[in-house]
Amino acid sequence: MASSPSWWASKARQFRTHLAAHVAPMERAVLASWVTPPQLEVFDRMHVADRRHGLDVVATLRDRGVRDREVLLAGLLHDAGKGDTGVWSRIAFSLGQAYGPRAWRAAVVIPGGRSAMQRLHDHAEVSARMAAEAGCTLRTVELIRNQDAPVDPEAGELLKFADDAN
Repeated sequence: MASSPSWWASKARQFRTHLAAHVAPMERAVLASWVTPPQLEVFDRMHVADRRHGLDVVATLRDRGVRDREVLLAGLLHDAGKGDTGVWSRIAFSLGQAYGPRAWRAAVVIPGGRSAMQRLHDHAEVSARMAAEAGCTLRTVELIRNQDAPVDPEAGELLKFADDAN
């Protein structure tokens, strides 16, 4: 799976998207019409690549017919806890997920690598806590917390699909 051409193509696309990420002022203004000020504050503190990714996940969810605000919020904020880990740590993390922890062990010897890898490892829980503190519902918080292994067979799987697609 990890060595398949589609996996590599997906990771190459994510890399390009990360480097070119931006959020247009109009996109942010539209968010202000459906998220609360504390939720918008969480969004604004996210790394620009994670903000872009969150908006793209929301667009994919909407394209799949999702109108449920709780699910859309989970899509928007699910990576809030990643912080500015840097692109190389993200690459190492993805390689570790695909090929095993050897890539992670190599990454932690780089200055700042250990804390970046820990943030990436823990980001679902941290993102869930940030969403809860911003007033998101328990359902939204749980969708974020369980983003990698959904427990909600419908909304959780849709969130995972949209996340993987972007």
